[in-house]
Amino acid sequence: MSSTPHQSEMHRARRHLEVAKTGPSIASIVRRWVVVAGALAAVGCFIASLSQPWWELKLYAPQYPHGLHIVISLTGVSGDVGEINELNHYIGMGHLDDAARVERRMAGFGIAAVSLMVVAFTLIMGRKLGWLMIIPGALFPLGFLADSFYWMSKYGHGLDPHAPLHIPPFTPQLFGNGAIGQFMTFASPELGFWLAVAGVVLLAVAALLRTKVCATCQLAGTCGTVCKNAFITPAAMRASGNGGH
Repeated sequence: MSSTPHQSEMHRARRHLEVAKTGPSIASIVRRWVVVAGALAAVGCFIASLSQPWWELKLYAPQYPHGLHIVISLTGVSGDVGEINELNHYIGMGHLDDAARVERRMAGFGIAAVSLMVVAFTLIMGRKLGWLMIIPGALFPLGFLADSFYWMSKYGHGLDPHAPLHIPPFTPQLFGNGAIGQFMTFASPELGFWLAVAGVVLLAVAALLRTKVCATCQLAGTCGTVCKNAFITPAAMRASGNGGH
């Protein structure tokens, strides 16, 4: 039996209603903005770390019962720098102020670059590459550790052979207890480093939530390496007009 025009119109109306019901939910939109908020919070942690100490090294010896300490930040070295430089002179070690000069000058630009990459990857990467938002953030504290180890090793193994005192080449400990000549040392991360780690954790949580958001996206099957909706716009809001991702 053929349907009447009235029945056909009602059928089309029902289909239109069903499509409308599949539109983005409030929860879906909120989850997208939670991901973005997590990325921005991570960026805030990275920026805040610039003004905080990242590492502290304490040195103890009988002639220094209260110890000496240096504090390393992204922009310089503070603490008993002058006293330690004098001691370093006797073993042929370079001045602490001369280490990582380029890195200190470029620290602010480096954080800006990391922050821009985190935001860009969060917004433009498609379902397949959404996890890349973690990479720039993770490289930030790891890069600091690698660079610090490089300079410590360079200074400890580049001793002047004509120095008044001779000690075996060494690399100061980055974590925990160590020894340099007659000095006992203790190294520990400080607030700046932990802020950077917190930023990486926030990015990891945001990336995990992002994978769930992308998996439930109406156009997940057609999404490639780039999200054409800049992620914060649910695909269903554009699907009818331009095909989404």
